[in-house]
Amino acid sequence: MIAARAGMRLAAGGIAAGLAVQAGPALSSLTVVRRRWPTLAGIGAAGQVALTFDDGPDPVGTPRFLEMLAERQVHATFFVLGRMLAASPSLGLEITAAGHELAGHGWDDTNLLPRGARVTVADIARTRVLIGNLTGNAPLWWRPPYGVLSGAGLLAAARLSLQPVLWTAWGRGWEARATQRSVLATARRDLSGGGTLLLHDSDCTSAPGSWRTTLAALPDVLDLCDAHGWQVVPVREHLPR
Repeated sequence: MIAARAGMRLAAGGIAAGLAVQAGPALSSLTVVRRRWPTLAGIGAAGQVALTFDDGPDPVGTPRFLEMLAERQVHATFFVLGRMLAASPSLGLEITAAGHELAGHGWDDTNLLPRGARVTVADIARTRVLIGNLTGNAPLWWRPPYGVLSGAGLLAAARLSLQPVLWTAWGRGWEARATQRSVLATARRDLSGGGTLLLHDSDCTSAPGSWRTTLAALPDVLDLCDAHGWQVVPVREHLPR
């Protein structure tokens, strides 16, 4: 375990250094990440797609997504905000009881880029501890708010035994102008076997009611995966640890 954690720190340091060279002080380019660090980008086995949801759990929206996923017999990873989970802990337990996975997305979806190392560690750790105390299992994954990677964030994740994960495709359902059709079209544009799809089950940081647009598009997205023969799985079944 000690050796594994040391390896994670070395890897995180290498990624952080690479991002600094490739994309300025800390902001990452998804193109660069996918090419040089496929696991970080969420690229796994070619015959499947990892389904992920950010910014929940939302007491109004998330239960509707859980119903839909249960109907389709699909499991996903929910990258939760600490403040949302603290407000609805029973919903977090409902997510895991249904066979889904909880992972960290920070405490309040704040961009970590301008924050120092100490504040960054505290932010990520606070949500990690909450998930662990609630479920009895420490989370495996962390997704930085807005997909913004920093050296401090990567090193904090390594220190906390969290593996950072971004995405290869998204639906952009958080936009006020998004529609059921646009979410599907946007997801289809970049989604392929082996990828990770980012959606939102909450509108706490998005246009009001935007989760309904994503929910309406979800059956179409799952049908798309079925048509290509991609198994839809949570991140724990998609990426190596």
